[in-house]
Amino acid sequence: MVDLLMSDPRFAATTFVVIDFEGLTPAGRPAEPIEVAALALRPQGGRLVEIGRFEELIQPPADVPVTTRDVQLKGITQTMLSSTAPAAEVMARLDGRLTTPPYRLVAHHASTEAGIIARQAEHCPRLAAIPLLDTVRLAKTAVPGLSSYRLDSLLAYYGIPQPAGRHRAMPDVEATAQVLIRLLEDGERNSRWRTLLELDMAAGLQPKQPPAAPESEQPCLF
Repeated sequence: MVDLLMSDPRFAATTFVVIDFEGLTPAGRPAEPIEVAALALRPQGGRLVEIGRFEELIQPPADVPVTTRDVQLKGITQTMLSSTAPAAEVMARLDGRLTTPPYRLVAHHASTEAGIIARQAEHCPRLAAIPLLDTVRLAKTAVPGLSSYRLDSLLAYYGIPQPAGRHRAMPDVEATAQVLIRLLEDGERNSRWRTLLELDMAAGLQPKQPPAAPESEQPCLF
């Protein structure tokens, strides 16, 4: 229960969307998403309640292969991605679900998700404009002094079983959502926050700006 946060009108009116991408990291290029999952949590009856979820695989660009290491870590193969939609279509579908603001995106190491979203901003303008909360920053404020703030470490700290399919997007989202709820409770209990504004001050990130479009060549006048 997070009674003080629930009594804050801004917190009570906000839907928290826990989001995670799995991606490929080609040499010399930004990460390319191959899976996205999102879990929407709404304050209801003194707790955060799931009100919706979204999960899709994403076809990477043709010149970005799935490596053996990717398969071993994530369990996603080239064959699984061969008939999926490209990022532009998947991100547009996710964006179309965001019809009842205000929102906060929540992610573990949220700057990674913010970067992927910014590079897809033309396909998901609503998603790309939403501020984020980073559960790593929340954890460092709510439970200072831990030796590690990796997601697995926080699951172990709270005694939350590691989900089957760890390193797939939805299992990681579900795990992050469980950690989020425990962090909110601990932070409130320890007087770290009582309002959404204080959460933003402790762990908020503004959306990243989309990459600038290359300047078009100007005709030579001289």
